[in-house]
Amino acid sequence: MAKKVVATLKKEGGVTYAKVIKAVRSEKTGAYTFKEEMVPSQMVKEVLKK
Repeated sequence: MAKKVVATLKKEGGVTYAKVIKAVRSEKTGAYTFKEEMVPSQMVKEVLKK
């Protein structure tokens, strides 16, 4: 059976994480792709500024 990733991220006293999904446009084809990252909640704004 597969383990759920969410269960390992939710520990008391641990760091809370957020999934950030960004749409990135390809210069070659012009199509959009999506990049997903798991980052600590405090760093969400910093990641989105990039």
